[in-house]
Amino acid sequence: MYFCNIHRRIIHNLLFMEKEKSTQHKHEKNKPLTIGCLVFEKVDQIDFTGPFEVLSRLPNVVIHVIGKTTKPVRDVNGLILTPEMTIADAPALDLLHVPGGLGEYDTRKDEEVLAFIRDQFNSGRYIFSVCTGALLCGAAGILNGMKATTYWAAWDLLQYYGAIPVKQRVVQDKNLISCAGVTAGIDGALEVAAILCGTEIAERIQLQIEYAPEPRFKSGTPEQASPPVLEAFFEKYGEIKDYRENAAREYAAKNGINMKG
Repeated sequence: MYFCNIHRRIIHNLLFMEKEKSTQHKHEKNKPLTIGCLVFEKVDQIDFTGPFEVLSRLPNVVIHVIGKTTKPVRDVNGLILTPEMTIADAPALDLLHVPGGLGEYDTRKDEEVLAFIRDQFNSGRYIFSVCTGALLCGAAGILNGMKATTYWAAWDLLQYYGAIPVKQRVVQDKNLISCAGVTAGIDGALEVAAILCGTEIAERIQLQIEYAPEPRFKSGTPEQASPPVLEAFFEKYGEIKDYRENAAREYAAKNGINMKG
């Protein structure tokens, strides 16, 4: 099993290097970038719309909003989002954007979605996860041995998927770009813009959207938040954390991932 995993990783690395070469060649030919954004019931809309604001401003880009079906879905707070195509109809993508949200728990049980993520990753093309979209990537089996990050309250679950958790807002490991929670998707999308089109393009987009955050309050991370704010958060999040942890533990047990400590 160990040597099979090494063999698969070598093949994946070779595919990634070939993809890097073909991506550079394609940009030289000035062909459109093709990006797919996955949406599903109870997705967190800003995990999708924040990065979309950035990625849609890339030069010569085509973006597809992809779902299980083309029926409208509601985000976790009720906002209606309408996919334009199904997974089955999706073209080859240069980048697949995987958001998170409470719907991640049910979506992780859908093998068509997981295969879509897995096939994109194994092709050597880019995967961009936002927030708990990383847990979907984990359920798809692509995080083993990969550096990754996710929403701070779910960050400790990455280890159950064989990932190497990194405490950063944006993390890149080969063709996987992952970012922390919710608004970090904008930071991650700017990093994606730089990877695909260069730093200057990313800086132009940052200026266009006037992304220069100066938060009124200093409670955006658990390290900054006051004890009462943290307590209120966990009163609401406790049940969600339990089912996410149970799902992660089940995955680790099923796939023979050994936990340290």
